[in-house]
Amino acid sequence: MNVQKNQIYTVEITDLGADGEGIGHLQERESAGKMPARGRMGSAGAPSADTPPAGPFGADSGKANPGGYTLFVKDALIGDVVRARIVKAKKGYAYARLEEILTPSRDRVEAPCPYARQCGGCQLQALSYEKQLAFKDRKVKNNLIRIGGFSPEFVERIMEAPVGMEPSDGFGAPYRYRNKAQFPVGRDRQGRLITGFYAGRTHSIIENRDCLLGVTENETVLNTVLDFAEEKGIDAYDEKTGKGLLRHVLIRKGFATGQVMVCLVLNGARLPEEEELADRLFSAVPGMTSFSVNVNRESTNVILGEKTRLIRGSERIEDQIGGLTFSISPRSFYQVNPVQTERIYAQALEYAGLTGRETVWDLYCGIGTISLFLARKAKSVYGVEIVPEAIDDAKRNAERNGIRNAHFYVGKAEEVLPEKYEKEGIFADVIVVDPPRKGCDEACLSTMVRMRPKRIVYVSCDSATLARDLKYLTGNGYEAVKGRAIDNFPGGVHCEACVKLERIDE
Repeated sequence: MNVQKNQIYTVEITDLGADGEGIGHLQERESAGKMPARGRMGSAGAPSADTPPAGPFGADSGKANPGGYTLFVKDALIGDVVRARIVKAKKGYAYARLEEILTPSRDRVEAPCPYARQCGGCQLQALSYEKQLAFKDRKVKNNLIRIGGFSPEFVERIMEAPVGMEPSDGFGAPYRYRNKAQFPVGRDRQGRLITGFYAGRTHSIIENRDCLLGVTENETVLNTVLDFAEEKGIDAYDEKTGKGLLRHVLIRKGFATGQVMVCLVLNGARLPEEEELADRLFSAVPGMTSFSVNVNRESTNVILGEKTRLIRGSERIEDQIGGLTFSISPRSFYQVNPVQTERIYAQALEYAGLTGRETVWDLYCGIGTISLFLARKAKSVYGVEIVPEAIDDAKRNAERNGIRNAHFYVGKAEEVLPEKYEKEGIFADVIVVDPPRKGCDEACLSTMVRMRPKRIVYVSCDSATLARDLKYLTGNGYEAVKGRAIDNFPGGVHCEACVKLERIDE
């Protein structure tokens, strides 16, 4: 088809892509502005000049493209009939901008946030929550089929029902669930200090001081900080020039304790009249517990620098999950959705099948959250994490909770695991892994297989790398027996998953 930039087509959306964009198809006989035949779903292959990216939602998902020219339309939902303007055309597919919804999907709802389309964080907010869960469940399953090489029948058999948030979870669920937010600071065209979130794939700030995913205290903190900065003539950091002082405002809250932390990221060592700002924050913000500044003078997208200095209160706040108390610093990795995190850890604990006699390894253990859950049911737990500060936190958290059978090591899992197994003879009955989005290193997977634990529990924040790693493990003596998608990020496209593998004994 001769599809060109700025042409407008009418298309029915029949699938959703992995990033939440609508997928529709044009047939050869169609021309710009005409209504197409009913669309069909997207291809399962990787994008190329002829093959569009896969969509996780359609009935034919995982099969080759049945024909037609594919359009990817941001903000369109499955079931919508829309007018879409082409913004980038390839040989076999194009990206398009939503111009008008002619017929809305029956699953479309009114997005409560007025910035949902502009901001890059809530791609699915206009989709009913029931369908959001279905999308994420299908996304996980399709990756297991397409990348892992498992049969659709096998995947349907092992995957349990997805776990979403419920109104009974309180605090406005499935909104207001994030216990952490990092707000960039800039200036608008009129020169006003603004904060909010970046528009998708840009560093343009969409002004918003009250994100509906975050806690209500965020708005109070931001109003206090920006009013103070305007009064004192404190300028926002400019990425292009490297000038300006105030870069980001980091806010964390312990949902169980109510404790609030504020950390300002500065392009300099000190904040003018910082004690006055401390007075204002501790007066205005309920639960205010910790106020610090972090110094980051680098030209980088990394938000936090290496040095943090406390101005008032405690260096850390505390939160509780599943009866355990965790100490959290500005730099700590701590899951952002405490309600769903407890469900993820409970699922991992169930899949681990502990009786109190097992030796367990927790790889990529962070500040020891999963490790301490496991330690209450295991003989001993060994946690491994590459970030030294996280291991310090893990040891502190174990002591804080009176847990003495959890031991922690600094290093790469793929290096520490072989050393402890081969040189010190520390084996494993169960291994739990919770890697970053890139998944497990193959050296780590290889050592896990050689250690021959009875069970492996894989907690994943990216089902594509989960599927890749499961392919390796199931090709080397293990069988996937149960799995489940768990929605840690309502409104967005990302999803956690937990899978149980058992050793196949010959």
